[in-house]
Amino acid sequence: MPRLIHLLYAQTRDLPEGDSTVIKFRRYSLLTAATTALTEGVTPAGSRLSKTDVSATVNQYGDYITLTDKLLFTTSDPVLKEASSVLAQQAGNTLDQLTRDVLLAGTTIQYASTATARVEVAAAMKISRAEIKEAVRTLKNNNAEKITEMIDPSDGVGTSPVDAAFIGFVHPNTTFDLKELTGFIPVEKYGQRKALPGEIGALDEVRFIESTNSKVFTGAGDSGIDVYGTLIIGADFYAQSRIAGNAMKNIIKPLGSAGSADPLDQRQTTGWKATFVATRLNEAFGLRIEHSVTA
Repeated sequence: MPRLIHLLYAQTRDLPEGDSTVIKFRRYSLLTAATTALTEGVTPAGSRLSKTDVSATVNQYGDYITLTDKLLFTTSDPVLKEASSVLAQQAGNTLDQLTRDVLLAGTTIQYASTATARVEVAAAMKISRAEIKEAVRTLKNNNAEKITEMIDPSDGVGTSPVDAAFIGFVHPNTTFDLKELTGFIPVEKYGQRKALPGEIGALDEVRFIESTNSKVFTGAGDSGIDVYGTLIIGADFYAQSRIAGNAMKNIIKPLGSAGSADPLDQRQTTGWKATFVATRLNEAFGLRIEHSVTA
């Protein structure tokens, strides 16, 4: 089962039931610094708020499994319970991948080395300390806020401080290369051992979490190599929304509940249904590095 990491840092704002399927997020632009001194007795012109609305439509997703009466009567396994567990994993995996694809469609992109497009990413253009530092610089210049606070070293031997950080989403094949980079701090070296779910370590103001759901653009690089999309994000890059009370349901239809469509009470179903949407809020607060990995 892949680690489900892509929803962990989303804003969550649910829609009231019976209201609408469209969620609207509102972003206000920064005001220009007021550097002109006030004149005694004179009211200044003042400023006006400038807003950008980001709208997204909540959709339904779901699936089910059919169980027969013969299966239920002839096996000692708790089939219904196990089927529900498998469906729950499928539901989580579905929402994680939907969110990943939204994040990967962001417009702030950094190609490794000298590449200027995905198709130009060659086998030697792996993730590097320089690429990570460049991504951090871009996010800082975009005024993106970090997500985590600083971790101080402890009294333990060999522990290291970890800066307040952005979050990076990486594939295990990328982790293989990250661990070889100078300055990489594995989680076991954190002073206070406050690892995030799926976290593997930190480097230059980025804490990395790992999942096999992290994006691979199969065969999309130079000479048909796979290209990996490593996401580095700041606070408020993206959000999720559901319809309140209908975010996720487990639906069980017992034997015979289909009426004349199941005249001999032979079929039972168990399934899940969810309402969901993920959307990017500010393109400048998330960045995708496209690179190769060690074969």
